[in-house]
Amino acid sequence: MKNKIVSGIRPTGNLHLGNYFGALKNFLRLQEESDCYFFIADYHSLTTHPTPENLQGNVKQVLAEFIACGMDPDKACIYVQSDVPETIELYLFFNMNAYLGELQRVTTFKDKARKQPDNVNAGLLTYPTLMAADILIHRASKVPVGKDQEQNLEMTRTFAKRFNHMYNTEYFPEPVAYNFGEELVKVPGLDGSGKMGKSEGFGNAIFLIDDEATIKKKIMKAKTDSGPTEKNSTPPDYIQNLFALMNIVSKEETVKFFKDAFADCNIRYGDMKKQLAEDMNEFIAPTRDKILSISSNDELLSKIAKQGRDKARESAQQTIREVRDIIGFKSI
Repeated sequence: MKNKIVSGIRPTGNLHLGNYFGALKNFLRLQEESDCYFFIADYHSLTTHPTPENLQGNVKQVLAEFIACGMDPDKACIYVQSDVPETIELYLFFNMNAYLGELQRVTTFKDKARKQPDNVNAGLLTYPTLMAADILIHRASKVPVGKDQEQNLEMTRTFAKRFNHMYNTEYFPEPVAYNFGEELVKVPGLDGSGKMGKSEGFGNAIFLIDDEATIKKKIMKAKTDSGPTEKNSTPPDYIQNLFALMNIVSKEETVKFFKDAFADCNIRYGDMKKQLAEDMNEFIAPTRDKILSISSNDELLSKIAKQGRDKARESAQQTIREVRDIIGFKSI
């Protein structure tokens, strides 16, 4: 029997190179060997962006990017969270058995509440129960999560165990983290401060939809210095980041050329960044072209969304029927 795996992404911006190498490439492998449910978490996006400017447009864009990157709707169930209302019914059931104190102790809640003190809403507080509903509506056994979501996954296990105990059943599995470990390629940001990500600022990330001029502008602004003064010295972090990006998109001889130049103290960062921009654009271009083509094909996107919705709802409706029966909801 195949593992059942669930994972979601918020439609709060375009996918970037870090997303592609971080999770998406592994999702492509998982869809070949597991029963996968990949969803676009539009409900979740409202916890931090309660009045999105173009929610439908953002959802369509992420769906187009998923497909352009190789997600196959015939191999994995790809759906929009709000297309499956059964998730919200299960969310309600879990909220009835979630306690205020345990929700307030969640690290991600405390961090978000500190960052957005004027928008500490109930959805933000109950994020872990909605996440649990997303996972357990399909009775998933494994969930790909990053370090920042491990506590929320532990909460999902708690809600599953609590439901089973309260109703004297073994209905819900206790899902475990699917850790890609060394298989993940860590993509650094352009600002030299750490990993590539949306939250670190627009200029920190190369998005899969970026055009050639945008890519060049971002890379040419990347932090550098006046160059090494001692031969064979260790590059500072922000220069190592540029080499790390080159390792991903450039030819081996290109990387060697600039590493040798750095070691000999005659590197020209302007030339290095121009080459990186050129190689980055060549790498991104095929995916960018696919995204543009798919995102303009409303008929295709609607067909894929409907296919995913029908499969996801079939799974979710079965879970809700059985949960309602376990709890004791019966037609009179």
